Amino acid sequence: MIKEFSLEGRRALCIGAGRGIGKGLAAVLAEAGADVGIASLTLANAEKALDGVTAHGRVGKAFQVDATNEDSMMRLAADVSTQFGDIDILVNCVGDSLRRPIVRLPDGPDGEMTLADWQSIMDINMTHAFLGCRAFGPRFIERRSGTVINITTYVLNRARVASSAYDSGKQALNQFTRDIALEWAPYGIRVNAIGPGTYPDPEQRSPENMEKSIRDLSERVPLGREGRFRDVGLLAVYLASDAAAYVTGQVLIVDGGMGLV
Repeated sequence: MIKEFSLEGRRALCIGAGRGIGKGLAAVLAEAGADVGIASLTLANAEKALDGVTAHGRVGKAFQVDATNEDSMMRLAADVSTQFGDIDILVNCVGDSLRRPIVRLPDGPDGEMTLADWQSIMDINMTHAFLGCRAFGPRFIERRSGTVINITTYVLNRARVASSAYDSGKQALNQFTRDIALEWAPYGIRVNAIGPGTYPDPEQRSPENMEKSIRDLSERVPLGREGRFRDVGLLAVYLASDAAAYVTGQVLIVDGGMGLV
């Protein structure tokens, strides 16, 4: 292995990694040599996701957190410090969507976005990263080192119907990434984001639905296949490693070309 890509001797915390992209990403960080803590809304999901960490002979630790709640996130920071130790890598990978128009439309889609819906989706897709950086940033700054990776979306400058809350939250996350990268650069901390395309989760779909998704994506995606969690994990390893020591404030897209069409 090229030594700059190794994560040996480092600790990572992946918030929102109880399933999906975050879970897959955590396993690849462990494969690259990192010990990995996994925080999820439910402790059961976090503990289950640790299998991908311990399978590579790394130390793993599960934590419970509501990443949209400040008190919960601050408790997480205290628990991580005492039970796992200082972290070198923070991954904020919480996200969810709600496909509704702002107001009811005569020709659909059905429903409308309430204020509570809007605030919830914005918190899930953006505020969690703010709270993560608030909770773990002081120690990064004190140590004058650290790497933050925010998980965003491949949708950058495109408009979509019934997607304003999700898209706005992720666009805000992109700008937050750039601003904090500049704010923390004098202290040796790098902040970047990864924008995945469509990544169907076999644990969340029936075999039939998974096969259908793979077929559909093979036709829609320019590179001819669905996204696989390892694709995001490998990019995260790069951003977390010394190989990316001169990279900060970037939003890197890994979508098989979906953003091009």
